Amino acid sequence: QVQLAESGGGSVQSGGSLTLSCAASGLTFDDYTMGWFRQAPGKEREAVACIKWNGGATYYADSVKGRFTISRDNAKNTLYLQMNSLKPEDTAINYCAAGRAWSNYCFLGDFAYWGQGTQVTVSS
Repeated sequence: QVQLAESGGGSVQSGGSLTLSCAASGLTFDDYTMGWFRQAPGKEREAVACIKWNGGATYYADSVKGRFTISRDNAKNTLYLQMNSLKPEDTAINYCAAGRAWSNYCFLGDFAYWGQGTQVTVSS
């Protein structure tokens, strides 16, 4: 059974930083593209960042480029998202996801497995 467990969410002030982690089990981690997605209240789920199985390619949403960094440690079956210069509009539930395909656009439909999410709240 595939399990993705996010951690590291919390409440910070604008300009602060958080690091999210996603521990994966039940799958061959380095066979999978991994991604971070988020959903704000009243909005659709959107892609934040994705990383190819070997870390050789990444995708970032325009809204987070230069502020967020996605990385993975295949030896630890763990995905990370370093979030710097956080803004109130980054407030959302953040989800970790795993999929077999890689595209340059990080489509939600390409991801078969999802975590339960972790809340990030940024106050002004």
